[in-house]
Amino acid sequence: MNSSGMPAGRAERKVTMYRNGSVYSAADPFATAIVVDGGTVAWIGSEQAASSIADSSMEIIDLRGALLAPGFVDSHVHLTETGIAAAGLRLDGVRSAAGLLDAVAAAAASTEAGAPLLGHGWDESAWADPALPTPAELGRAAGGRNVYLSRVDVHSALVSDGLAAAAGLAGLDGWNGTAHVLRDAHTAARLAARQLPESVRLQYQEAALREAAGNGYVALAEMAAPHICGMDDLRSSVAWNSSATALPEVLPYWGQLAASEDEARSILDELSVPVLGLAGDLNIDGSIGSRTAALRAPYADSADHHGNLYLSVDAAARHLAACSLLGLQAGFHVIGDAGLDAALEALDLASAEVGEQRIRAAGHRFEHVEMADAGAIARLAKHAVTVSAQPAFDAEWGAPGGMYEQRLGNRSRAMNPFASYYSAGVPLAFGSDSPVTPLRPWASVRACLEHSNPSERISARAAFLGHTRAGWRATRQRNPLLGQLVPGAPASFAVWEVEELMVQVADSRVQSWSTDPRARTPLLPALDTGSDPACLQTVREGRELFAAESLRA
Repeated sequence: MNSSGMPAGRAERKVTMYRNGSVYSAADPFATAIVVDGGTVAWIGSEQAASSIADSSMEIIDLRGALLAPGFVDSHVHLTETGIAAAGLRLDGVRSAAGLLDAVAAAAASTEAGAPLLGHGWDESAWADPALPTPAELGRAAGGRNVYLSRVDVHSALVSDGLAAAAGLAGLDGWNGTAHVLRDAHTAARLAARQLPESVRLQYQEAALREAAGNGYVALAEMAAPHICGMDDLRSSVAWNSSATALPEVLPYWGQLAASEDEARSILDELSVPVLGLAGDLNIDGSIGSRTAALRAPYADSADHHGNLYLSVDAAARHLAACSLLGLQAGFHVIGDAGLDAALEALDLASAEVGEQRIRAAGHRFEHVEMADAGAIARLAKHAVTVSAQPAFDAEWGAPGGMYEQRLGNRSRAMNPFASYYSAGVPLAFGSDSPVTPLRPWASVRACLEHSNPSERISARAAFLGHTRAGWRATRQRNPLLGQLVPGAPASFAVWEVEELMVQVADSRVQSWSTDPRARTPLLPALDTGSDPACLQTVREGRELFAAESLRA
């Protein structure tokens, strides 16, 4: 059985010793060697001790100074969409409507006739002229193919006239006759564009999982929901956990609203695969970039617009109560401050109905939660809600003049308050929301250290724990050793080629790094060198998911 209680292919029973490196372990901060027996950490210790226990029955891997650390857990991904984005038209480098149309035309020239053209990553907030192309222009550029181009936040898209007609967008909320579709119109366009054969969907999912393995991930929380994909998509994601193919573990969530305990049970029965909760991308609101996140005050660049609430407080409260009675995680996609107000009011109502103890015991989780003041943070802590956040959002959009400031003005300074969450005791788990931001865990750790608001920066150790051990805790895994390297723990780790190891803190008023071993703090890679550590190997429960040629050279 794997850590989600689902069967997994057994690791071949063999013993491997890694030595002559650095092992990130709270059990022994000075460890340079580790022994893995089957799928379990059997021993951690010094180089001298390793020499005394090494024998011919073991595979001996010389780390040559590399770091061996717990594998990363991404707390929020979309596997199929990650695969589609990687294989489709990348638009993150486009800087104008004309450039976008040129990219569509070039892609259409190499796309099978009649096949839809899928793309991802455009962001008009980075354009000198934010004007967007028309549906007819997209259709002409694509040679008549249907076109679906998701915005970088995946909360809106550009569609061609052909896709708009095929998906029946006219008259839907979020359709105004332009190429830019939001809300219900976006959902309809996305589902129409993503009608994939099972074999193609599996190819996209496997590609996403292999990319994750190559970047040191041992598990990813899949945030499926009816407005993103069908149940079959989630079922095929879960099936990878019992596949003979060695890949990161999929931690599955399904974001569908339940009005009662019976309805929640019915949804779980219909899914017919085990999920960790009815949570994830069950949207209370949308995104800042698409101006669909629900705000208390209007958008700075759209004075008559406050965003959108997709769920009522009463509906959210019934969902929380129903899941709590089942001991099941519930949760929502929440970004704006008004969206968070609604979610917190729903928590209070659900608590009054089923009791605070049931609410806390269920371990509910909110995704993103980018705008939270001190009062809201205190209420999250009271209800023991885990915040699943994306540090790369701040790195991408938090700089002066960036998208946050364009949309929110001075309010942008208070976005993604990681240090405030930690200070108040709110559990934090980190992820990428891939394909919104890439599967690059060390870049995400760096984003915590270099937060655009210095008062919200956290240490590298806190950020690393948020990307590893906290990711398992956010899914209520029963094994307390997950995300650690100690004897008896699952052997799930990654090996990294590093330039230098150190202790890095976020407070600029004190020394920002240290290599002093007397601190007895496990060391992490120096992240101020401009390049991320290179992954040499990823192992989950003793099974090798990825290995660079240089590992055993």
